[in-house]
Amino acid sequence: MALLHQIENIFQLIVQYGVLLLECFGVTILLVTAVKSMIGCVRHNPHVRLDLAQGIALALEFKLGGEVLRTVIVREQSELLTLGAVILLRGALTFLIHWEIKNEEARIDVAAGQAEPDLMRVK
Repeated sequence: MALLHQIENIFQLIVQYGVLLLECFGVTILLVTAVKSMIGCVRHNPHVRLDLAQGIALALEFKLGGEVLRTVIVREQSELLTLGAVILLRGALTFLIHWEIKNEEARIDVAAGQAEPDLMRVK
């Protein structure tokens, strides 16, 4: 029994550090993207909105990964409901940002004079 309890504690520690690592990556990406976007805005970069949206989407993916990993160590139903709501909100934000990225890419392609942007873009 003591060995099982010790393994559970080690597992919880690994998950907590994993969540922390994913959250840190998400925050770092968001901060770097924000600074780059501010610089791009000052330099009148026409693609600053697209760059910002892509950075936010990537940061949200890391944050969402941390939330999903956090579900492993949830003990109470109230925690699970709160965590589920956070995951749903972040998922919805990610969906909306990806939609905005797609629209911004299409706008840039049309502005560049490409007749069929989806056929020319490599995904």
